Amino acid sequence: MRNLGWRTMATLAVAVVALTAGCSAGGSSTSAGGTPATSPAASPSPSPSPSPSASLTAAENDAAADYWTRDRLLEAQPWRKWALPRLADGSPGATPTAHVPVLEAPRVGAIFEHSASGNHFCSASVVASPGHDLLITAAHCIHSGKGGSYHQDIVFIPGYQDGATPYGVWTPRKLLVDPRWVSATDPDYDVGFVVLQPDNGRNIQDVLGANEIGFNAGFSNLVRVTGYPSGAQQPVTCKNWTSMQSQTQLKFECGGFFGGTSSSPWVTNFDPRTRTGEIVGVIGGYQQGGATDAISYSVYLNDGIRSLYEQAEALG
Repeated sequence: MRNLGWRTMATLAVAVVALTAGCSAGGSSTSAGGTPATSPAASPSPSPSPSPSASLTAAENDAAADYWTRDRLLEAQPWRKWALPRLADGSPGATPTAHVPVLEAPRVGAIFEHSASGNHFCSASVVASPGHDLLITAAHCIHSGKGGSYHQDIVFIPGYQDGATPYGVWTPRKLLVDPRWVSATDPDYDVGFVVLQPDNGRNIQDVLGANEIGFNAGFSNLVRVTGYPSGAQQPVTCKNWTSMQSQTQLKFECGGFFGGTSSSPWVTNFDPRTRTGEIVGVIGGYQQGGATDAISYSVYLNDGIRSLYEQAEALG
């Protein structure tokens, strides 16, 4: 981990973006005071074979940390761009609007990376694991999908805001996506995991804590979604109920999740005291997360995603 002390970074808004933009939200088990979650008809089978992972060397990670100069961070673009205005048929006030969070969310951060198409930023968040070293993100944030490969020079900056890196800059040891994402860019497997290098013997979960991950939690859950829209200098957050988009996709409605919020975690059962909860989705999947700022999507975290998570745990 390296602590880069840049103090201003105007046009870029931290991290949560990748190919998406949209509102985010996830479904999880019934939240406190909420309605019962609707269960899907069936959960796709686990990954048919071990998922292809990528291992990073110390030299590659040093190069990645050196690559991300202040200018490159400022110039990085969200994976997907689209018009900022709300859709004409979306009347103001019809859904909640994202706002600056009252509580800090240090477990959410920005992933910066580059590929053949240039420098981009996305997001990720710390998820609980036995190795205390795991991030969850959207697959498109770390792998190009069919015909592509894992992205390069990846760094994770938790709590990134206006050029500041309050918790340092972390580099990955392993990257992992599902083989169905690799072979077909399957939107139902637009989830990825990153195993991080420790910093002076301490893993990121030991430093920041982590959210749990929830599988097969149902489609109706009250979630809190935090991310960094492009053009902003601080994160935004929104709370609303999730619903079913399809048997394998969740939907979340909230205005203000513009390009840059891809991979924002959907957290249910949020505890304001510990500032942790249970992740039941990340912006991505259908329409690569959403085509407007008012509606966001996530892969439903079913047994197939559970299998991928367990493989990531084994890599840690």
